[in-house]
Amino acid sequence: MRKVCVVVTARPSYSRIKTALDAIDAHPDLELQLLIAASALLERYGAVIEQIEADGFAIASQVYMVLEGENPTSMAKTTGLGVMELATAFYNLAPDVVVTVADRYETIATAIAAAYMNIPIVHVQGGEVSGSIDEKVRHAVTKLSDLHFVATAKAGERVRRMGEAPSSVFVTGCPSIDLAAQVLSSPVTMGDPLAKYGGVGSPVSFSEDFLVVMQHPVTSEYKEARFHVEQTLEAVTSLDIPALWFWPNVDAGSDGTSKGIRVFREQGRAERIHFFRNFSPDDFLRVLLRARAIVGNSSVAIREGSYLGVPAVNIGTRQRNRERGRNVVDAVYDLGAITSAIEKQLSHGPYESDPIYGDGKAGLRIADLLSRVPLTVTKQLTY
Repeated sequence: MRKVCVVVTARPSYSRIKTALDAIDAHPDLELQLLIAASALLERYGAVIEQIEADGFAIASQVYMVLEGENPTSMAKTTGLGVMELATAFYNLAPDVVVTVADRYETIATAIAAAYMNIPIVHVQGGEVSGSIDEKVRHAVTKLSDLHFVATAKAGERVRRMGEAPSSVFVTGCPSIDLAAQVLSSPVTMGDPLAKYGGVGSPVSFSEDFLVVMQHPVTSEYKEARFHVEQTLEAVTSLDIPALWFWPNVDAGSDGTSKGIRVFREQGRAERIHFFRNFSPDDFLRVLLRARAIVGNSSVAIREGSYLGVPAVNIGTRQRNRERGRNVVDAVYDLGAITSAIEKQLSHGPYESDPIYGDGKAGLRIADLLSRVPLTVTKQLTY
């Protein structure tokens, strides 16, 4: 049996790989080694590990590596600490292959540690484009990796143009779309999200119209994080519709985003907003499907949102140039621009599904490939 170590470091990376974890765990020729690290372990970012355990997964290792600060220096130091701690975990687990997801600084720490230890690396969701430091990290991880399980044909072509051998690139789709497909085909209600997940703020009825807001700091613009979130807060509260607002991630600028939210709330101005730290991936998509629109700068608006046909207002540069469907309207960080974009999407209503990032079978494809594709740390480059 191949020992497959999958590293989950944050809330989004779990939703991006969950169905692959299910498929790997169920595969007769694979042994899943689930390693949980970074913000996925921390309560202030939703304690994703609790959800993972509730979903029935056995956890092989935990790696604490996040330094406080929410600034570029703490991100760089967290990356370095991650390389050290992940190397120890890989030594103890002795996996046959390591799977790393997407484009975060924890992702590149995973790839660096595994590469220097001569462990074959599978990169999920390489070849995409966006803004900020994520763009650099994603392509750096591609060059450190040995196999590439990409979400779209365009992403696969970019990876090949970077010199990666065509035989190492596989268009699997994104596992998060598997979850979206399940929700779309069987939109079971989850009950009252306030009763299930708590949170703070004004009560919002799940049976009424509402917005979903998910806005993260932009690492290259981290000093403007508080101003950015204040513009979105002003826009959302200016409209006659309640909102479910999800807490930002751990990137540089997170402290400014969080402080902007807290001050706004303490001033009594967030009258129709309820704030949450985290939902399970399935429940989040059920809520998203019910929303009139999603607002912010999360890739979920572009990936899962396009498949579900949920109107999306994408703000700022964080998702710049990312492949998207017809459901997305862009806006700059300006009260008037954001308000106008939200009103436009509310007037439009749901969009037709755009299956850009997958067809709902990515998890099964990934497990199948992991069980049979030759594993090597010697690259056959094409340049």
